[in-house]
Amino acid sequence: MDERHLHAHGLLLRPFQDTDAAAFAAAVRESAEGMQRWMPWSSVDYREEQALQWFQACRESWEAGTAYEYGVFDPRTGTFLGGAGLNEIRHDHRVCNLGYWVRQAGQGQGVATRVVQALAAHAVGPLQLQRVEIVVAVGNLASERVAVKAGALHECVARNRLIVGNAPTAAHVFSLVP
Repeated sequence: MDERHLHAHGLLLRPFQDTDAAAFAAAVRESAEGMQRWMPWSSVDYREEQALQWFQACRESWEAGTAYEYGVFDPRTGTFLGGAGLNEIRHDHRVCNLGYWVRQAGQGQGVATRVVQALAAHAVGPLQLQRVEIVVAVGNLASERVAVKAGALHECVARNRLIVGNAPTAAHVFSLVP
């Protein structure tokens, strides 16, 4: 078993492989209408080539130790459920960001909450980080609920914390610490 694979809460999290590009692109297209407001990179015409470019960027970040991005899969069926990662890793301060998205067909089943719990445990366990932040644009109620359900503490609303659609956007900052 690859040491970069995480098995937790009935999910398999593993680095993206080029063979995942078709499933990834299909999931983005399926989910774009609901995601696009918060994740402008998603679109109804998202292509496999875009997925492959993302996977290459993920491999480079993984090698640099600045981000660990995962595909989320149902381990029984192999169905692609979404993506999640620990990124913006600052080893000097032992802090990172945790981001996630779940395809439309997988929503409402607790997938995102289980992913957040698994990645947070990995961050404060093997990676020895001391703070995991979840930054959620104000108004993204689904992502706010996930952070709360996963046990994250709401710390503040930070002004101009994110750029969404080329506009500065306030965001909730949640944290998970050991």
